[in-house]
Amino acid sequence: MNKDFYCIIMAGGVGTRFWPMSRSHTPKQFIDILDDGTSLIQKSFRRFEKICVKENIYVITNYIYADLVKTQLPELHDEQIILEPARRNTAPCIAYANYKIKAKNPNAIIVVAPSDHIILKENVFEKVIINGLNFVKDHPKLLTIGIRPSFPNTGYGYIQYKEEQVQNEFPSIYPVKIFTEKPELDVAKQFVESGEFLWNAGIFMWSLKEIQTAFEKYLPEVNDLFAQGEGLYNTPNETNFIKTTYQICRNISIDYGVMEKANNVCVYAADFGWSDLGTWGSLYDISKKNEDFNLIAGNKVKTYNTKHCIINVPKNKAVVLQGLDDYIVVDNDNVLLICKKENEQQIRQYVNDVQIDFGEKYV
Repeated sequence: MNKDFYCIIMAGGVGTRFWPMSRSHTPKQFIDILDDGTSLIQKSFRRFEKICVKENIYVITNYIYADLVKTQLPELHDEQIILEPARRNTAPCIAYANYKIKAKNPNAIIVVAPSDHIILKENVFEKVIINGLNFVKDHPKLLTIGIRPSFPNTGYGYIQYKEEQVQNEFPSIYPVKIFTEKPELDVAKQFVESGEFLWNAGIFMWSLKEIQTAFEKYLPEVNDLFAQGEGLYNTPNETNFIKTTYQICRNISIDYGVMEKANNVCVYAADFGWSDLGTWGSLYDISKKNEDFNLIAGNKVKTYNTKHCIINVPKNKAVVLQGLDDYIVVDNDNVLLICKKENEQQIRQYVNDVQIDFGEKYV
């Protein structure tokens, strides 16, 4: 393994659209959603263990999840768990991790990935990431991964690319034309039909030097804040500095702050069985269903005239469902959710309403 290869796993999200299984105290990245004995963050860590030496894998998350990370990933040293005092989106998250890594290895080549993705073709994924890291090691580019769309999904961002190879030895890497945030259905259909667009997987690769140059150019107000801490990273003085920094740091995504503005962005067109597992529907799409096309988690569930449903209930709880078609039914702790699958994008609003009317303990 190349000792300069590093990984940043972003694990600070709440996963609201997976409520009520995903809760503020235990968000979806720490849950065994596939019911196979490992959580999503554990799967992510195992994936990158094959690409980077273990000591070069960093997890960045909110400070309230420190114990969860330590429990689920006991292999990590404390210095590899980067704790954010507040949520400020992906650009500050990446800037913070960059400076932590820079203090150890200014020649680092970095892959940044969310902790809650599903990858069905692990071997293909490994080859794509290694190829991508080797590409950005030798080329002054910011690289993102694009997934060839199989249908017009309105829950993903899209990347339009130029059909010209950047380098002959990297035939699947293209210059990026434009990024588009989650489109309306008719626009998404046009994107897919054109063949010129990819789903934005939110996985990035770059050299530390190149991404820092981009921060200096496109997000100097964020970069300058973290640059003031040089000499403090990986020391006992880091925590207080970061608390102060996050209080005044801008909330902005790396996509909007850097990737959409930079002129040296490329996309690696890939297919490794990817899902960002952002919604119950995305879990349904990749999972094995029974003969009635129901996805059932629970060992005492009886269904009658019920089809195309997602049913997630506690083990040993007897549940009977009759006459449902295309519904989400989730019973978790003190919350029961029943809603049409087609309305799953409204779950965030439901969570907000429940929080306002009933209190924090239900979210």
